[in-house]
Amino acid sequence: MANLVNLEAVSKSYGVKPLLDGVSLGVAAGQRIGVVGLNGGGKTTLLEVLSGLAEPDSGRVSHVGGLRMAVVTQRTELPDGSSVGEVVLERYGAEHEWAADARVRSIVDGLGITAIGLDTPTANLSGGERRRVSLAAALTGELDLVVLDEPTNHLDVEGVQWLADHLLTRRIAVVVVTHDRWFLDTVASVTWEVANGRVESYEGGYADWIFARAERARLAATAEEKRQNLARKELAWLRRGPQARSSKPRYRIDAAETLIADVPPPRDSVELMAFAKRRLGKTVLELEDTTYTVGDRTLLDHVTWRVGPGDRIGLVGINGSGKTSLLKLLGGDVKGSTGRRIEGKTVALAHLRQELDDLPADLRVLQAIEQVAGRVVFGKQEMTASQLGEKLGFPQARQWTPVGDLSGGERRRLQLCRLLMAEPNVLLLDEPTNDLDIDTLQQLEDLLDGWPGTMVVVSHDRYLVERVCDTIVALFGDGRITHLPGGIEEYLNRRALAKEPAAATTPTAAKAEAKKSAADLRAAQKDLGRLERKLDQLHAKEEKLHAALLEAATDPAKLMELNAELKGVKGEIEDVEGRWLETSELLE
Repeated sequence: MANLVNLEAVSKSYGVKPLLDGVSLGVAAGQRIGVVGLNGGGKTTLLEVLSGLAEPDSGRVSHVGGLRMAVVTQRTELPDGSSVGEVVLERYGAEHEWAADARVRSIVDGLGITAIGLDTPTANLSGGERRRVSLAAALTGELDLVVLDEPTNHLDVEGVQWLADHLLTRRIAVVVVTHDRWFLDTVASVTWEVANGRVESYEGGYADWIFARAERARLAATAEEKRQNLARKELAWLRRGPQARSSKPRYRIDAAETLIADVPPPRDSVELMAFAKRRLGKTVLELEDTTYTVGDRTLLDHVTWRVGPGDRIGLVGINGSGKTSLLKLLGGDVKGSTGRRIEGKTVALAHLRQELDDLPADLRVLQAIEQVAGRVVFGKQEMTASQLGEKLGFPQARQWTPVGDLSGGERRRLQLCRLLMAEPNVLLLDEPTNDLDIDTLQQLEDLLDGWPGTMVVVSHDRYLVERVCDTIVALFGDGRITHLPGGIEEYLNRRALAKEPAAATTPTAAKAEAKKSAADLRAAQKDLGRLERKLDQLHAKEEKLHAALLEAATDPAKLMELNAELKGVKGEIEDVEGRWLETSELLE
């Protein structure tokens, strides 16, 4: 079958920089292609040329006759004077027409269009809402090919999963630029890497691309030692992670295992926890009996929550559930209507907000970083302001750019650099992955792997949350903060169950169910109480072992013995938490 789109010897430059240099490639029917590369490296240019939004300087772009294609760029333009419903459902003449189409109903619900309101004027929408409306409008059509530029921006974790499932179910061709690695690995059957004017093609998604990259670095044996080590470290994380991640790659398992044989785990949790306790003591941040409302919505209802030394917490919830508000409460930016906030005496807090802080526009990038400090230490790693800038996407030539000339994404990376240079011991990160390409994300995760402090992260990037956090909590809209032993997978399962309509039952069946559930409920409640007491005992034992590890810091033999005991206790905790989860689900 002929390709839907063909590029033949295509070149495209802006100024003196060639972003595409003699590129030849094609998109086949049903092919799902993820596009990766550095910011400014030509990813968006490739999409624009491929879809016909931009003309190549040379070469030829051809589309198969009658191609049904939708393109969603980052530049969202909606018709003046339109409503949300008019944009999303423009192909339908009446409500009963689209409401009878299960696929369209799924799009309207899955992208949160119902929550925005079909009658809402598009002029009143936020930037994120406009992106979701534009994406929904594109997906409602009959398509052969959809071209998407960063579609997961402004989607929550649940929305990202819905979009991935939708694209897999549609069986249409997809070309998507994304830095969301979970989404890329789930959706893409081919990965294109755009770099230095060329486009290299790899079979498979993110995990396959990382393997190919690491193998390429090993075979080349070039001076890119830092990049090689990062790729191998990332591959080790992929291979040693949950089954869902380690079973998908199609590359040879023995080759991957050989490549990562000497790569240690991403971080030494015991050592980092001990270091964090020395820096922070017992008390870090606490919310006690806190109630917080926005308008007529109660986001927190008499909640007590303690964030301890070395905790690495991922916070998830749908858009509007209160995640940003909770970070502001922790950071002391806002106050609850009841309760109090407690902050440890040794806490040095840094809060990366979604809004851009004021930056010194009259300075250059390196000067703005050095204004905070000249050197910084992350655990055992020490680096200069220039080295940190390079890790977070500012090569040395770019470090002399005036701050006033930076793009929005570059300003956010500079904001992050300045926060980290202050050597905080508590980090509150609100959507830290926005505007970061995959290379910069890997560098950030490498820094956080060795960072000995407390961290609370809000992010729609499922991969980052699972990678850098040890604990997941969620806001379900019930005024509580819910701990999820099963992580993001448990969060998504709970959200899916909450959406399922209650099954109708006959009176006789209802009575039988009531008798059965009453007995089960009593037994489950007893089990739950027993398991909670067991967890309290195990956590107390864990605390004692951490204290003993600190005291035995100079005794290697004792350290090994205590560490082995601690691993056993952690295994018991995981087992009991699993049984607690199963029991609590019965009660629900």
